Amino acid sequence: MGGHEREIRSNKVRAMFATLALEPGQPISHVELADELWSGHPLGNVHNALQAHAARLRKVLESPSRGRAAGTALRTVYNGYVLDIPRESVDGNRFLDLAARGSASLRHDPYRAIELLESGLRLWRGPALLDAGDGLRCKAAAALFDERRLTMWEDLVSARLAIGDVRQAAADLRPLVAQHPLNEHLCAQLMIALYRSERQGEALTLYHRTRRRLDEDLGVQPGLLLRQRYAEILAQDPALTLTGVTGASSMGRIA
Repeated sequence: MGGHEREIRSNKVRAMFATLALEPGQPISHVELADELWSGHPLGNVHNALQAHAARLRKVLESPSRGRAAGTALRTVYNGYVLDIPRESVDGNRFLDLAARGSASLRHDPYRAIELLESGLRLWRGPALLDAGDGLRCKAAAALFDERRLTMWEDLVSARLAIGDVRQAAADLRPLVAQHPLNEHLCAQLMIALYRSERQGEALTLYHRTRRRLDEDLGVQPGLLLRQRYAEILAQDPALTLTGVTGASSMGRIA
């Protein structure tokens, strides 16, 4: 708030703040907050407990550089609370907005897509909502952010491949494939990046390693996308080397 970082030491206050920040400007009822903060473990006096946490949160939100306290952004409403701040001031919302705009720019302007997607990924400083408790809302939001983050990386790599930046695409993909060895789309992207870097043998080795992992861990064979990439690399299909901003059909096929 106001360009100042503040530490929230209390687990419950962090959980309350995170729950309200996920829906800025929207009232969250006492019942919803209690479910999030205490995960189904009833308290003797929920209303008083929430009041105490809200008071502590207001103190954290107070701005030392202003005469008016920023803590007034936390408002008490009928049967609940609302965090009265702009939606775009929440990093999670900015991230989702950049992810959507980057994905929409991917086919017609991959350079712009790279700019947007890199900006969104730079917002990450660690696991999403790491200290926000075990409530269902925050856990679901964290899962959404993690899933969208991975999709964002896939879009970023697709944009890099579209403009011919195979070296950076491969550099981005190697740690992602190591972290998600069963993700066939990431594997297919890395195979393309390796092939375009004249590393056909590494691309084929990656396919066979992924095929074995899928068989051993899940008992399945590679899907159509991965098998198709493997066949195209074996045949040295000319389409594999196509790049360019306007090649939307080729981009869809290759990346």
